[in-house]
Amino acid sequence: MGAGGAGKKSDKVLTCIRCPRGCRITVALGADGEVEALSGNACPRGDSYARAEVAAPVRMVTTTVPADGARDVARVAVKTAREVPKDAVLDVVRALADVRATAPVEIGDVVARDVAGTGVDIVATSRAR
Repeated sequence: MGAGGAGKKSDKVLTCIRCPRGCRITVALGADGEVEALSGNACPRGDSYARAEVAAPVRMVTTTVPADGARDVARVAVKTAREVPKDAVLDVVRALADVRATAPVEIGDVVARDVAGTGVDIVATSRAR
């Protein structure tokens, strides 16, 4: 990776996570932070992933929360309903430490709304009865 600075280019090397191939993509950024060139992707998904990753990285958050009143499981698997900014992931995880689901829970049920002020809900990805 090159060093960034005024009037200089900077390269970022990423591993694409859009498919199992895991292409190593090199993104050349201009002094203004804009993508000037991109190489190493085997498909268009790699191109869109790399451009989004350098501009505004986002992640899905998955975990489990306690299932109060459930007879069949102690915890329910949950995830963010959509991606959250990468720099908010730790805030989301911390907020989920206090979240509890109340049985019955079905897949897709909203377990928590607007987690950590992100505007993103937490939804169940497993059942609890």
